[in-house]
Amino acid sequence: MGFFSLNQEIAMDLGTANTIIISDDKIVVDEPSVVALDRNNKMIAVGEKAKMMHEKTNPDIRTIRPLRDGVIADFSACEQMMRGLIKMVHSGNRLFSPSMKMVIGVPSGSTEVELRAVRDSAEHADGRDVYLIFEPMAAAVGIGLDVEAPEGNMVVDIGGGTTEIAVISLGGIVTNNSIKVAGDDLTSDIQNYMSRQHNVKVSERMAERIKIHVGSALTDLGEEAPEDFVVHGPNKITALPMEVPVCYQEIAHCIDRTVASIETAVLNALENTPPELYADIVKNGIWLTGGGALLRGLAKRLTDKFNITFHVAEDPLRSVAKGAGIALKNVDRFSFLMR
Repeated sequence: MGFFSLNQEIAMDLGTANTIIISDDKIVVDEPSVVALDRNNKMIAVGEKAKMMHEKTNPDIRTIRPLRDGVIADFSACEQMMRGLIKMVHSGNRLFSPSMKMVIGVPSGSTEVELRAVRDSAEHADGRDVYLIFEPMAAAVGIGLDVEAPEGNMVVDIGGGTTEIAVISLGGIVTNNSIKVAGDDLTSDIQNYMSRQHNVKVSERMAERIKIHVGSALTDLGEEAPEDFVVHGPNKITALPMEVPVCYQEIAHCIDRTVASIETAVLNALENTPPELYADIVKNGIWLTGGGALLRGLAKRLTDKFNITFHVAEDPLRSVAKGAGIALKNVDRFSFLMR
């Protein structure tokens, strides 16, 4: 392997909340999808550094999450973010940035225009050979399912901006349902609830912390119940500091409607599944991936509701990236990659 071919192939899960890059079979970048720009739209920071500035900026700096609902909402910011994150891969003393072969995970509900936008951003960030792969397909490959077998497998990928539900057989997506309801909605449910119920203002980051510490899809977790989480923030009316302990049952109630929308989407996908594949799914169970798969009690709630076993993938946050990494090695073999 010559010097010039070093790290010229990368796989990327370009997510609403986090972007993960794999190179040489290793996860080399796992950073929040945030970029900080100055007044002249020049990039100051990207990833974790930019996230630390989020909601703490002055008028000369703005932090942007370029993806909303799994789709690029701000092209130039997305390009700058991709460049910044790719630079982290090539952190050696390079005099040049190589043109790269890339495989990028995209939501399965993407329109032609949205796919074109991802491809253009990748090409502007030095991508030479750009392949796209639908996220549920990438997640299935990343979990280790044999996607090319004549057998039905169902994957529910709950990310930051979208929930992707797909039935896969013979290397293709048979039915898919992509909804713009996911982790970000759970976070905003918590923000609204804290404001309405406890009169306390919480930032997006604090709501995210509440979700991680006491988020739950069930009101009864038994022995797995987490301890209450103490929220600090200003009173909405008096602006004086407050301390509010929050228990997981409260959060389960406040996010119930969003979780129910995900259930409805799973039901729709199952209704549209051909009977032979449906039988395979009942036998194999359904796989949960993405950050949302980590929500306490979610797999149990879905298993009880549908009477089909729901499994949480081993490393749900990275399933799509791992699958994109495997696809990168098999671009000639996998017919489901899009050029």
